Amino acid sequence: MAGKNPGWPLRECCGAARACRAPGPKPQSTLQSSCTLRYASSYITNCTRPSMRGLPMLTPPFKLSACGMAALGAAVSAGALQSGDGQCCGHDHVREENGGAAHAQARTRLYQLDTHLHCSVIGTCLSPAELRKLMGRHMDIKGKTDLELHHQAVGLAHENGDLSKAIHKALDQRHAAVIKGFAAAQDEAALEAAWKQAWQQGEIPGAYWALLTHKCTSFALRQMAFGEVHMLSHLMGSANRHELKRFVALEKENLELQDKLERERQRHHQSQLERDALAGQLRQQSLDFEARLSQLRAGAAPGGETRPDDASALVGVHTERRERAERAAEQAWAEAGRLQQMAEQLQQRVQWQAEELAAAEKELHRAATQPQAPDAAQQQALQGRKLLYVGGRPSSTPAIRDHVQRHGGEFLHHDGGLETRKGLLAAQLPRVDLVVFPVDCVDHDSVVNLKRLSERHGVPFIALRTASLASFAATVARELAPPDAGTRTTSASHFCLRHG
Repeated sequence: MAGKNPGWPLRECCGAARACRAPGPKPQSTLQSSCTLRYASSYITNCTRPSMRGLPMLTPPFKLSACGMAALGAAVSAGALQSGDGQCCGHDHVREENGGAAHAQARTRLYQLDTHLHCSVIGTCLSPAELRKLMGRHMDIKGKTDLELHHQAVGLAHENGDLSKAIHKALDQRHAAVIKGFAAAQDEAALEAAWKQAWQQGEIPGAYWALLTHKCTSFALRQMAFGEVHMLSHLMGSANRHELKRFVALEKENLELQDKLERERQRHHQSQLERDALAGQLRQQSLDFEARLSQLRAGAAPGGETRPDDASALVGVHTERRERAERAAEQAWAEAGRLQQMAEQLQQRVQWQAEELAAAEKELHRAATQPQAPDAAQQQALQGRKLLYVGGRPSSTPAIRDHVQRHGGEFLHHDGGLETRKGLLAAQLPRVDLVVFPVDCVDHDSVVNLKRLSERHGVPFIALRTASLASFAATVARELAPPDAGTRTTSASHFCLRHG
């Protein structure tokens, strides 16, 4: 500051101060000018000191009056805020260099990330249970929902406080292995390659946190990862809504089948009681007939004398009654057998419904907790298999295709002859390992042709109860499970749920 004379603002300030201290009422403009000039004077003086720290505040945190603005502008134009040796700018440059060196040596902290990233980081990289446990150490969480805790955590993440540090530490501990793998990347290209590999493997939470906090991550790379995670949340929400709708429909259908089965059981039980009662009556009548016949044969008929004509007529009547009772018993037995068969069929349908419900619930749970992680049983059943799906509905076929491909299988589709030529079925079938078709969405001729071709080429086939993803997943888990899992392995099936 050598050669600069900031004395004129000081003199102006002192004059204004003397005007303020003079007796009598002071105009409001005089008071504002006095305070403004005193602030400008002290501020300019502090800025000229060699030992200043940081940049001078060229914009004060209040609105200057017209007089103060003129004085401060004159001081700036006169060079009162310029340093002769460039210490101010040099100091800022040194601070940037020091800050850049520190940033190059350490990962980015949670509070240092852009605030619009905190929601996706906390929602993707921490489960609701982990966040609730963590928040419980720092505040009262009684009665609060997961959404409320999420909002509070996001709102406090930008502060360099205890909660932000605790969340950062918990994320580092949970995803330590992924962070260690990303630490080997030394430039942005390596980081992007590691992110794409983690994305393909379904390791989204750990890779997302490791990428955002890596020392070499640029703003553009952060925005790219944020956009992909954001769109993934939309896709998962749409898939979850579809599965939830299907799950509710299956639950309703299952309840209806259970009610129908219970009514059939009651009817079957009532028929058994009636059959047993009728059988008891027949046995008693038979005993009575035999006793009566013995009496007649012995000549001890009631009324005194034996009358052969009456005895023959009585035997004929009782014989007719017995035959009629036997026919009624046979009909009762036939009805009981029919009801028993119907009950067994309903029981089988209830079992299939339960398996489909379990598969749908398992898929919903997996989609909510680990969107990209494949199911172990489905992975073991479909890994490396080439599957031909015949028939089906356009609304559910894409979901089944995605399910097969996500678990390591290859999916081929033939619509049964609606748009695809039936001749292609014979060309596709020898190249596959398994044929699957829903009995409710394929015509009888295609099923007969499919059975004949499958038996000719030795390719196993499975009939699905419906064309839904839940029915597909449950049937695959049941039919293709390994022998040590307690279920049978599939072979060339000769039984169709609809066509026989």
